[in-house]
Amino acid sequence: MGPRWKGKGSEAKALAEPMSKIVQQLQSSLIQSQTHGSLSSCSVLIEAEPEQAHLLNMACFGRPIVTVEKDKQWYQLGFEEAFYLCYSLKCLQIVGVEDNCAKNEEELWKYMISKRTEFPDFYNAYSHLRMKNWAVRPGSQYGVDFVAYHHHPALVHSEYAVIVVSESGDNANRRLRVWSDLEGTIRLCGSVAKTLLVLTINSNGSDLGFPLCLEQYSIEERTCTRWNPEQSREE
Repeated sequence: MGPRWKGKGSEAKALAEPMSKIVQQLQSSLIQSQTHGSLSSCSVLIEAEPEQAHLLNMACFGRPIVTVEKDKQWYQLGFEEAFYLCYSLKCLQIVGVEDNCAKNEEELWKYMISKRTEFPDFYNAYSHLRMKNWAVRPGSQYGVDFVAYHHHPALVHSEYAVIVVSESGDNANRRLRVWSDLEGTIRLCGSVAKTLLVLTINSNGSDLGFPLCLEQYSIEERTCTRWNPEQSREE
């Protein structure tokens, strides 16, 4: 199943301005402005200039929060999005709410794990897709963890429905281990024209107390689709 573009000219627009270029522009803008994000429970808030708000939207990071301020735009980032900008792209500093002091990567890592124990595995899955220039958005509306787009959702439908399966440590789970679960998920993905992508995450016994453990992780990709007997019958 290839990309399903929305409307005439959408593919040409995506080719003219690839996602990798947009992310680089966002990275440059955040570095130049020394943008800070603020921890807010299980998310990070950014006060963005109009240009940055446009780039955050085009690069598919966060979601806008409606306020009365016309010259400023607030964006809410999920943990995976915020840590990717901070740790992988080195373009965002994040401060704590109580002390208003910048958090280093280790402090931020430990804070996010304290809020969501499965964060290391989900971040690995998120960054794995982002590094391949997929636009990644939450997938709760489809009953999955993420959905992956070739480009901005305004131009193309999402191609993959992504489920994260943890294989090791305290985060090991039993998702999709029962046949009925797998069959139901594949049926759901098929009904919304998406391919199920299962990312199996293994920490390989690394110490999860530090973000350097990410270098020890391994990720296995598997796509799952229903077999259609109509495609195999003789004419």
